[in-house]
Amino acid sequence: MINKVVSGAEEAIKDISDGATIMLGGFGLCGIPENCINALVTKRVKNLTCISNNAGVDDFGIGLMLKQRQVKKMISSYVGENAEFERQLLSGELEVDLIPQGTLATRCLAAGYGMPAIFTPAGVGTEVAEGKEVRNFDGKDYLMEYAFDADFAIVKAWKGDTAGNLIFRSTSRNFNPVMAMAGKITIAEVEELVEAGELEPDYIHTPGIYVHRIFQGKDYEKRIEQRTVRKSEV
Repeated sequence: MINKVVSGAEEAIKDISDGATIMLGGFGLCGIPENCINALVTKRVKNLTCISNNAGVDDFGIGLMLKQRQVKKMISSYVGENAEFERQLLSGELEVDLIPQGTLATRCLAAGYGMPAIFTPAGVGTEVAEGKEVRNFDGKDYLMEYAFDADFAIVKAWKGDTAGNLIFRSTSRNFNPVMAMAGKITIAEVEELVEAGELEPDYIHTPGIYVHRIFQGKDYEKRIEQRTVRKSEV
């Protein structure tokens, strides 16, 4: 077996070059590949197309790449927490493709399954459908959407082993597993890296066959996008 383990984020993303299309896992700020994003910021690779559920916040996650003008196009579902994203969108500096969240997930899944396209009722009759094929099945219209074609998928897992098998926790399972299946090259950073055979097979969410590089990350901040707590009754 080819060794999939690399020393860190810098080595993992070393062949990501200008103009690449990258999937980035996570939901809000939960389960985002913090180490790889920071390495991309340091490398200053540019003209990227980023496929992500969200665009981070101004000073964290993908927001750091937006701040440095590294992103040419965002393909996302939710982008409401990033003022710099809004500024670049309104000024015409950033191309943006807003996609219904279920469609985003299913286009990732289709890429992982080797399907060229999907049909979905989401977006029919709206601006989302402009210029796209619509077919009718059993009296209902469906919009055809193509599977994503990403050069790289970058995901973050709770645990992984040296064979690339991954276990995700809670909310981080929303987009990380389907994106891990979909990239031509999948890079995984994990909080804990163990030897092959140490993970309980029934708990593995992503088999190692999909993962090309893996490393143990460090210094995770795990920020909360919007912290809401109950007011004291005292």
